[in-house]
Amino acid sequence: MIFMNTLKYLQIHEYLLDVDLWRLFANLEELTQTSLGFVNSLFGIIKDYVDTSETSSSLDFISVLTKYFQGSLCQSHQTYCLNYSAAIFYLESLRQRDDFGIYLKWCEHNEQCRRLHLPELLVAPLQRLTRYPLLLKNIWKRSMDSAEKIMIYSIKEKVEKSIRDLEGKVKWLDNFQKFRYLQEIIVWPPLWDRDKRFFVPECLKHIFKEHTAENILSPTNRHLLYEGKLTLAESTRFLDAYLFLFNDFLLVTKTKRNKKKLGGSDPGLMCPSLTPELQAVIREGGSCTVLDQPIPLDRLVVKSIEPLHLSVFGLRNAFLIQHENRYRQCIAAFLLQAQTENIKKTWMAQITTAISCFTRNQETKKISLFTLPTESSEI
Repeated sequence: MIFMNTLKYLQIHEYLLDVDLWRLFANLEELTQTSLGFVNSLFGIIKDYVDTSETSSSLDFISVLTKYFQGSLCQSHQTYCLNYSAAIFYLESLRQRDDFGIYLKWCEHNEQCRRLHLPELLVAPLQRLTRYPLLLKNIWKRSMDSAEKIMIYSIKEKVEKSIRDLEGKVKWLDNFQKFRYLQEIIVWPPLWDRDKRFFVPECLKHIFKEHTAENILSPTNRHLLYEGKLTLAESTRFLDAYLFLFNDFLLVTKTKRNKKKLGGSDPGLMCPSLTPELQAVIREGGSCTVLDQPIPLDRLVVKSIEPLHLSVFGLRNAFLIQHENRYRQCIAAFLLQAQTENIKKTWMAQITTAISCFTRNQETKKISLFTLPTESSEI
């Protein structure tokens, strides 16, 4: 609240006007009031019990627990938590500015902040939400009334479900935002640009309708399992490559920088779950251009290359990726170099595991498709 109120004061006096309060603090005021109301109600019940201990035999927590946990408390936390990851990333982009840095330092010197920085304070509501089931469990253990115990346990179950739902929403939101940015940064060159052997006259190019990136990179159809920066060896040069391993195909791209900036490349608007390498590409207005085509996992072969075979080329930690067609003929090959031997082993393990999972899922689908119902004993 110290950070938020100070920022409000500065903006009233026309400083830091471009800083978005909601993107940093979301519904913090509402959450604070709701939490404070809950705490006051809880201690009010305890105070009344102490004051009237001679006439009252037990603590009645049900009314306040029902009011807040089936009301606004969990909902306020969910709204705040869904904004948290974006708020942290937005904060990191603002901290590069001198004027915003002065504002942060001034607030941090306030003794009420106990030398904590803003990121450490912003995470507190998330931590508090996860502690509510523990509070409810302790109240349930100490309750002496059977009906009350059932009600408290039911509330605890609902709060835990709310937390699980929130975790799912946060993961889904991060995944959705990440795929949206991948759609912007990944460039799919047309057929005639991918391979110069294919000549297509200008007047016929409209016939070739490429699948849009929105269809290929859809969070509803596939999941991103692993990604990272590698070096691609060509005959006369080395290229900066970036690989995306999905649950059904591998995408090999080469990174290009200093291009015209893509829409949505404002650092403050980037998805927090993007890797630092991709964030750097976006900030520099670059892109990832797809090489060849996506490699389906059931057509992909990965092989380790022994250092002895490549020492003459100056390659280390290398491995080979082959793309085979349905007739098991190799139609594309990529010689890749990792920064370290451990990174190479990790990549090979990730690809091998993804291929195994994909093959197993395909076999399961075939079995379920062709399995006939059990014959009647009368036939």
